[in-house]
Amino acid sequence: MKGVLASRDLRVFLTANLLSLVGSGALWLALGIWVKSLTGSTAAAGMVIFAVLAPPVLLAPVAGMLVDRVRRRPLLVVVNAATAAVVLLLLLVGDTGPVWLIYAVAAAYGTSFAIIRSAQSALLRTLVTDDAQLGAANAALQTISAVSRLLAPIAGAGLYAVVGPHAVVVLDTATFLAAVVGLLLLRVVEPAPAPAEGSWRSEVGAGVAHLRRTVVLRQIVGAVSFAMLVVGFIEVLMFAVADAGLGRSPAFVGVLDLAFGVGSVAGGVLTARLLRRLGPGRSVTTGLAVVAAGALLLVTSLVPVALVGMVVLGLGVPPIVAGMSTTLQRLTPLHLQGRTFSAVDVLVTTPQSLSIALGAVLIATVDHRVLLVAAATGLLLAALYLGTRPEQKLPAGPAGPAEPAPD
Repeated sequence: MKGVLASRDLRVFLTANLLSLVGSGALWLALGIWVKSLTGSTAAAGMVIFAVLAPPVLLAPVAGMLVDRVRRRPLLVVVNAATAAVVLLLLLVGDTGPVWLIYAVAAAYGTSFAIIRSAQSALLRTLVTDDAQLGAANAALQTISAVSRLLAPIAGAGLYAVVGPHAVVVLDTATFLAAVVGLLLLRVVEPAPAPAEGSWRSEVGAGVAHLRRTVVLRQIVGAVSFAMLVVGFIEVLMFAVADAGLGRSPAFVGVLDLAFGVGSVAGGVLTARLLRRLGPGRSVTTGLAVVAAGALLLVTSLVPVALVGMVVLGLGVPPIVAGMSTTLQRLTPLHLQGRTFSAVDVLVTTPQSLSIALGAVLIATVDHRVLLVAAATGLLLAALYLGTRPEQKLPAGPAGPAEPAPD
């Protein structure tokens, strides 16, 4: 981690990323509260989150293609600046709406999110050419992501309650502009984008093709995607854990979420060392097993044990994300970084979204403890699969030709 912070460009990159994450998280929360206050409908508030999350899945192939066809830093500057301008349109929403404008901005926000995430991952690979430092850089990203998770509710709900929604809009706009400034301050020389080869269809599918023939990366993504089929249960079950499990009010979910955030910060700090000692594949395996342990601890009716469970859950997430990201960046050529990231993003977020929907249906008839055990079982199966793959026993090497052998 010290080596990462010693780099001036990485310090700028991480600081800009932290500001953007805090502003984005605050706005996400405020938009839901805003629509709820305007309409009185919980379903309408939930649709705001859908409006944000749908574009990254639907537009991922196009976003990945765009990222691989232009230089990443100028693209990020333009998209961040454009998103700041779009977010400012929310200042037109008054005490009576229009609500449709909130949905429209949320959808535009999600579209920019699809491009920004892919381009940031690709730009990080350009900034960090040393494979030994790449894992530490991804661990640092996970740490600041966890810190933003702790700060965003304060900035979002706090500002909304004290000053109003327009204050959150101004804050988020400022963080996007701060990201633009940070990107302009980077001293990075990006290679010229590779020219298009083959048909449009083959170009769009190049990321999926690369993933399919790269055994180490494919195994990790497969294990994480399978785990996501049950991880969504845990997200849905938090209110049931607080109410039916611990006998507390729904507001106690905030305390549980705080414990998760504390664990995530600690996990992010420890992940760099874990990646260095175990390699990305075994770090992901460890993270999956730790999250499973955290889910099992939530079966309890004891508040202290549940809080420990949430901390353990938080500890397990950074190794999974950083290990998968590091493997992708190491084993993917620069000209395929955007499309491969987008392919992986769809394969991971789609099963997670499905499991959230399924969990919301099942919780009406199935005891939350049964669903927690099911989630833990799925996570352990994913860890068992990945942990027994011989290709995962060695740290992933530098980017090069993908492994041709099928799994």
